[in-house]
Amino acid sequence: MIGRLHGTLLEKHPPWIVIDVHGVGYELETSMTTLVSMPGVGEEVHVYTHLSVREDAHLLYGFARDEERQLFRALIRVNGVGPKLALAILSGMDTDAFIRCVMDGDSKALTKLPGVGKKTADRLIVEMRDRFPHWQEGQGSLLKAGTVAARPSSDPHADAEAALVTLGYKPTEASRMLSGLDKNLPTEALIKAALSRQLAG
Repeated sequence: MIGRLHGTLLEKHPPWIVIDVHGVGYELETSMTTLVSMPGVGEEVHVYTHLSVREDAHLLYGFARDEERQLFRALIRVNGVGPKLALAILSGMDTDAFIRCVMDGDSKALTKLPGVGKKTADRLIVEMRDRFPHWQEGQGSLLKAGTVAARPSSDPHADAEAALVTLGYKPTEASRMLSGLDKNLPTEALIKAALSRQLAG
């Protein structure tokens, strides 16, 4: 089991990153929350990981903080929630916000996330509520962690739109979420702003 990686950030292609660890390049899929907390390409990085072994692939997921990985692992144990949907949930809101939605029974906020309908939101609330009393508010706040330091992109707006589609938003929805945002912002900042706008509704 690969639990953590420490190396040099080689590439950022939302939602994937590549980390060089002693000459071996590890490709990880991340949430947008983790992606925006990553340093610039070429800098040292630490990530917590979760390895998913399937018959057709070994998939590695990366997280900026252990709290986010814990929540990811809790989410994929919920009936009907796989890694893709779990990453979409973690991309749409930070750990504290998700815990608040569950503890408050706020299914409306959860349904704003891609792939989360009313039934899934209700299931998340029911199955996750008993797991959170021991979690302390303030441990998450992953969107506050780190600074955005993106590698220059030829078209950050197009990259951001592609990343949102990868998360499960429809192309027209992704375009709407990015509409009016400053196209000169780096990709990660555009994604973060679009997701914040979507959650605010």
